[in-house]
This record gives sequence, structure tokens and C-alpha cells, in this order.
Amino acid sequence: QVQLVESGGGLVQAGGSLRPSCVASGRTSSMYGMAWFRQAPGQEREFVAAISWSRGYTYYTDSVKGRFTISRDNAKNTVYLQMSSLKPEDTAVYYCAVALRGSWSINYRRPEEYDYWGEGTQVTVSS
Repeated sequence: QVQLVESGGGLVQAGGSLRPSCVASGRTSSMYGMAWFRQAPGQEREFVAAISWSRGYTYYTDSVKGRFTISRDNAKNTVYLQMSSLKPEDTAVYYCAVALRGSWSINYRRPEEYDYWGEGTQVTVSS
């Protein structure tokens, strides 16, 4: 089992920046990939970004490319999401997730590829 705890969300004006982080504990040696998803009120959870734990390959949804950067610190078992040029439509609860299977990257956008989830951190972007 892996436990995930997010932090670093908040309220920011449009054009501003935030850097949520997610700390993993437990079976961290079994992690293959980590990702950020987000869910706005009344909408489905959507993929934002992912990173492979060993080699650091990164994946992004089109709407955040060039604005968001995912990174990880293996020694701290922590993944970060640097968010810049934030827009009101980025407002959502942001969830961290971890994949414990090597095949995760084939369908990295699918929530079903991830085995454990954090409780989320709220990001609100005001116009």
C-alpha cells in the first residue's frame, strides 16, 4: 500500500503560479509512475500530467503544455506540479495518483491505471 498526501494548493489570481506537491509513503519501492489529475465541480476527473518514477519521462494534457511542469524528487518520494500562467479554467481539486504496474504508461491518461490516490488539494484561480 502507498499513502499519498498533497499540499500546496490555494487561491491565486489569473496569471499567477502555484506548486502543489505530493509525498508518498509505504511501498514506494513499487512505484512506476505518478500523476496529477484534476476535477472541477460537476465534471469528470481529468488527466493533467504524469511522470515515470525511474527515468523521469513526462506526459501532459494539451491544455497545460507550456504552462505546467511535473517533476519528482526520488530521494524524498515527492512529485511536484509547477503551475504557471494559471487561468480560471484551471480551478479544480488536484489529485495525486501512483501507478504500481509497469504497464501504466500505455494508458497513462486513464484513472484506472493508478492504484492509489491522495485526498486532493484545492486550486482556485480568480479572474
